[in-house]
Amino acid sequence: MDVMILVSSAESRDVFKGLAAALNRAEAKWGCFFTNDGAGLATDTDIVEILSGSNWANVCELSWERFGSGACPIELGSQTQNSMMMGDAVRVVSL
Repeated sequence: MDVMILVSSAESRDVFKGLAAALNRAEAKWGCFFTNDGAGLATDTDIVEILSGSNWANVCELSWERFGSGACPIELGSQTQNSMMMGDAVRVVSL
């Protein structure tokens, strides 16, 4: 994977959208992991659409229970998936 984005803050919504859209346009292999209050961004339909261009996307299950609402539209995972993505990434961006 070229880039892995760790989204741990809901305040990173706009930065994430711009970065992820740019990675899609560049046809990069990228993935992201949502944790902490960043998990709540999975309720944003624009973000879910942008994620269709990613190679891997997970939301921390425990964070979703705390900050999400209803059924999560992105695959739930654990910090194990986060670690696997980090190990596979050439570059990591933390938001």
